[in-house]
Amino acid sequence: MSNPPPQPSLGYSISFSSPSQSDTPSPDPAKNAIPPPPPPSVSPGQSRFPPPPKFQLDQFPSPSVKTPNGPSPASGGGLKTGSPIPHLSTPPGPPVFTSPVRPAAVPFRASPVTPQPVAFSPAASLPTSSPVNFSNGSLELDHQLSNVTDDDAVPVGEPPYVLFSAHKVLKQKKQANVPSLGFGALVSPGREISPGPQIIQRDPHRCHSCGAYANIYCNILLGSGQWQCVICRELNGSEGEYIAPSKEDLANFPELSSPMVDYVQTANNRPGFVPVSDSRMSAPLVLVIDECLDEPHLWHLQSSLHAFVDSLPPTTRIGIVLYGRTVSVYDFSEESVASADVLPGDKSPCQESLKALIYGTGIYLSPMHASLPVAHAIFSSLRPYKLNIPEASRDRCLGTAVEVALAIIQGPSADISRGVIKRSGGNSRVIVCAGGPNTYGPGSVPHSFSHPNYAHLEKTALKWMEHLGQEAHRHNTVVDILCAGQCPVRVPVLQPLAKASGGVFVLHDDFGEAFGVNLQRASTRAAGSRGFLAIRCSDDILITQVVGPGEEAHVDTHETFKNDTSLYIQMPSVEETQSFLLSLENKRDIRTEYVYFQFTTQFLNVYQADISRVITVRLPTVDSVSAYLESVQEEVAAVLIAKRTLLRAKNSSDAIDMRSTIDERIKDIALKYGSQVPKSKQYRFPKEMSLLPEHLFHLRRGPLLGNIVGHEDERSVLRNLFLNASFDLSLRMVAPRCLMHREGGTFEELPAYDLAMQSDAAVVLDHGTDVFIWLGAELAADEGKSAAALAACRTLAEELSELRFPAPRILSFKEGSSQARYFVSRLIPAHKDPPYEQEARFPQLRTLTIEQRTKLKSSFISFDDPSFCEWVRSLRVVPPEPS
Repeated sequence: MSNPPPQPSLGYSISFSSPSQSDTPSPDPAKNAIPPPPPPSVSPGQSRFPPPPKFQLDQFPSPSVKTPNGPSPASGGGLKTGSPIPHLSTPPGPPVFTSPVRPAAVPFRASPVTPQPVAFSPAASLPTSSPVNFSNGSLELDHQLSNVTDDDAVPVGEPPYVLFSAHKVLKQKKQANVPSLGFGALVSPGREISPGPQIIQRDPHRCHSCGAYANIYCNILLGSGQWQCVICRELNGSEGEYIAPSKEDLANFPELSSPMVDYVQTANNRPGFVPVSDSRMSAPLVLVIDECLDEPHLWHLQSSLHAFVDSLPPTTRIGIVLYGRTVSVYDFSEESVASADVLPGDKSPCQESLKALIYGTGIYLSPMHASLPVAHAIFSSLRPYKLNIPEASRDRCLGTAVEVALAIIQGPSADISRGVIKRSGGNSRVIVCAGGPNTYGPGSVPHSFSHPNYAHLEKTALKWMEHLGQEAHRHNTVVDILCAGQCPVRVPVLQPLAKASGGVFVLHDDFGEAFGVNLQRASTRAAGSRGFLAIRCSDDILITQVVGPGEEAHVDTHETFKNDTSLYIQMPSVEETQSFLLSLENKRDIRTEYVYFQFTTQFLNVYQADISRVITVRLPTVDSVSAYLESVQEEVAAVLIAKRTLLRAKNSSDAIDMRSTIDERIKDIALKYGSQVPKSKQYRFPKEMSLLPEHLFHLRRGPLLGNIVGHEDERSVLRNLFLNASFDLSLRMVAPRCLMHREGGTFEELPAYDLAMQSDAAVVLDHGTDVFIWLGAELAADEGKSAAALAACRTLAEELSELRFPAPRILSFKEGSSQARYFVSRLIPAHKDPPYEQEARFPQLRTLTIEQRTKLKSSFISFDDPSFCEWVRSLRVVPPEPS
């Protein structure tokens, strides 16, 4: 795979975003002004992109869902979402993005996923072309250029790998660069869709000036085969390939007929690489298990581990490492007994110890078909922690254990300094099952926060963990950390390890069912390795900020394009559940009819094929603000605003400030794009974006910025997960989706208002990292009906989250129970609104009898939280009419 060229100086730099660098308005005393976006920055931020379809009956074999005609603010999630979610109160998270340690680093992380592995058939491949020799053309020949496709035939929207916040771009710089709304895109480089991009097994034609790829929007000189680059407008040669009698004939070239193509170089053309079909070389998986667990936690963990190994494919190579005060590496050569080699945990293993281990007689990585009984014996042999020491104070050498795991994955070739001896298919994985903090050995922190040197030791541990993650990434190994139990695990210390390696960090309540599900989903994620994302756009467009699972790439390369102004991002892994946020601005007033964007992802997939995925998007430009507003994709815009806002919410104090920032955004959008109410100081919010304020109200109250998640560690993991999450998961984490159970096992989608809490109904609320099932008291009193409704709701909840990683926790409770507060706190309190507003925003009320409405009204407890309409009016903005 070719590495990207070094980025030329663009007049700005990309660095970790910090609170002071975000484009979010700041709630200071001079509240009305929203500061302009800062210089470009890249920060952390997994993915199914297209605006999720509304539920349709045929989407659920069981149960079915119907969508009412009324407004449905929570709509927008598809059945399948490539983004996973945590199972507990703490969702999995990408690594913590902290202040920049290196100026060019991006707080990025990669989440779970399946890059699109495709089997390549030589018979279907296109003939390989000789290296392209670009000939200089003349721009004076523009009148002779021919579009490959008629403008009317080319889709205006973007491919499913890319979502823009609007389908049109304003020409006027002043109108376009309003930071309160902003313009941007979500890019999902590793997303798997069906049908996927067209596959091309030959060298691409690239612009000799800027490096952009030939694409569907290029103008072609039919007589000479020259093509004009859409990014820099230069003419390029095609070695005669694009010579054709008519433009219809050019449609035979996939890159000239589709906005998405994959250029593929398969492994058998790559010397030194072993085909993935050799099962001995398939990517291994090493479990690193905390042995300092009390009995109840250990029982649950053993159960999850037994089920996990039973679920693995027979060719999966597995290793098992335990850690406490020492590191135990289990040997699979003994069939009837669980035996292990033990290393000290107080320091990094020395080369002599590792050589003795790796070159010894033990077998530490073994395929499941040969080692399943041994694995079960090992798990059954685990014993609870015996000493009378509090959980948080037990010695755990997690860092040393991960070092040993990486060593056995690298195997005997680890000591060879030059050349690649072998490479497994895709990324290897280390999955850490942790029940407490790393308190012993390298990368550890003291047991107690009151330690006189704690701050310095924590800083040292952070750097060491980040370095270990980088070493794992260098050896194509991803480290996932799955934590469970009630013992604080010191999230900030462990997250850099997962982040730097391209893995995820997940918190669970216990080692039970949800932990087991996430263990299985973590192991089955296919991860592409050695990934780079290159972003090119028309000269009128400026990239001001990047948020996502990667960092700016500064790599020497053999590629040299004299005018290459692309932004290169290095990705620790390339997975489906990742996404990158791009904040975009107009550099100047735009005079062209279209602006172009090209996204190129280069990575090595699990089949050892070099993939260069090229996605080209063309957006029309407009002078009319109303035409622009009509093209705004509210759900995408809400997710972009939420990610930019969350980037600054690094602690609970910041989160409070960011709520005020949301208020300022609403006011500023109404001021800039809305209209003033006659004889009033109030403004009308633009009718074209009626759902955006409601999504931001959910964001303001929900777990990302609100107070409904209790522990700061949990909020930290949630925020970091969100910054890297795919569009589908991100949208659900911002705006929950509400589905009411109906007779016959069908479901009706309703706005996520507390008016859905009707005593004779069951309701499912999907909030991304949590799915709640609420049973009304009247329904719960009927055992037969409540059992059927609960079963249908549970089935729906599992279907909604079956592709998410980490898996969300699914909680069910009855009306009036103490746990029901989790459900109530995530719904918009609309019960205080006047009846006409309730009906306008929640049309299902019209189907209730007077008696049912009276009963519903009397069921609510009075509290101070404002309703959506009250909140908007408090900002001197007229609530938008429901769409």
